Amino acid sequence: MFWRSRPLVGLDIGSSAVKAVELRPSGKSFKVVGFGTQPLPADSIVDGAIIDGAAVADAIRRLFEERGLKTKEVVASLSGTAVIVKKITLPPMSEAELAESISWEAEQYVPFDIQDVNLDYQVLSGAQGAQAAGPGMDVLLVAAKKEKIADYTGVIRQAGRTPVIVDVDAFALQNCYEANYDLEPGAIIALVNAGASATNVNVIAGQQSLFTRDISIGGNAFTEALQKELHISHEDAERLKQGTAVDGLDLEHARPVLRAVTDNVLLEIQKTFDFFRGTTGTDRIDRIVVSGGASRVDGFADMLGDRFESQIEHFDPFRRIAFDAAKFGVQAPDDVAATAAVAVGLALRRVGDR
Repeated sequence: MFWRSRPLVGLDIGSSAVKAVELRPSGKSFKVVGFGTQPLPADSIVDGAIIDGAAVADAIRRLFEERGLKTKEVVASLSGTAVIVKKITLPPMSEAELAESISWEAEQYVPFDIQDVNLDYQVLSGAQGAQAAGPGMDVLLVAAKKEKIADYTGVIRQAGRTPVIVDVDAFALQNCYEANYDLEPGAIIALVNAGASATNVNVIAGQQSLFTRDISIGGNAFTEALQKELHISHEDAERLKQGTAVDGLDLEHARPVLRAVTDNVLLEIQKTFDFFRGTTGTDRIDRIVVSGGASRVDGFADMLGDRFESQIEHFDPFRRIAFDAAKFGVQAPDDVAATAAVAVGLALRRVGDR
């Protein structure tokens, strides 16, 4: 993996917290030299949309100041309905021809006005050029609404930082996976990141993303269900979700509610895998690697494994990247590992790569 001389800070702006990671080369891998999280006020970000920009910018500013992060340039990411990721097949053509025609080609696949989105693409397979053999070339097309990008880059600038790359959550997750795990020839791996407001799914084979989808359900659904069914506050529901007893209620009281919500999440994951099979013709997933705060909910990983009869592994973003938890005041390293994968993947990015 190449490394630019001036590193970037990976900034994961989630709906419940902002997380920052800064890396430096260390031997054949990297080490964490900057790390921190800062909670966001409730409803600052709803379904990926920034509602209270001032609150988000303030949280980013405090995160950098309290953790002594001096680097100005950051990488952020997007997910949800404002982002379209699609693999398309085009006739063989040169890089110049592809660059010239990609906007026209994208109009057929992007459900927004093409003037309202930023486009990027990467050739996955198939030779380029007029003399290329074969029926065509596969291209990964990514479109993100300019308005959404402007919202996220705006709060970063408001916090006194400079956004230099805007990535996609699912690809940041994949970047982190490639840096920490051996790529198994022929294996099909599903990366499932269950965050607070959304669950990102990226099915990969080697270094190629085969299928991605963002599901609009995550950890907040567990909290809301506990509030409603057990008649407790949001704060108590959050603690109970994490296994801490509150007001005479413990995990045994919460478990039926948590299992019911997990069933709903798994139903959406099932639909995603069905879409994957229907669009790729591939009928297997060899392993599911889970991350995100909601993946730590009681029973989630076990139910995921039972539902899909698949090997489940908890994503470790620090498997090969050195992370001194005590140095950064982290008291629950496993919880941090569950939620840091996107930020680590962003921190691995460099200007100009694809």
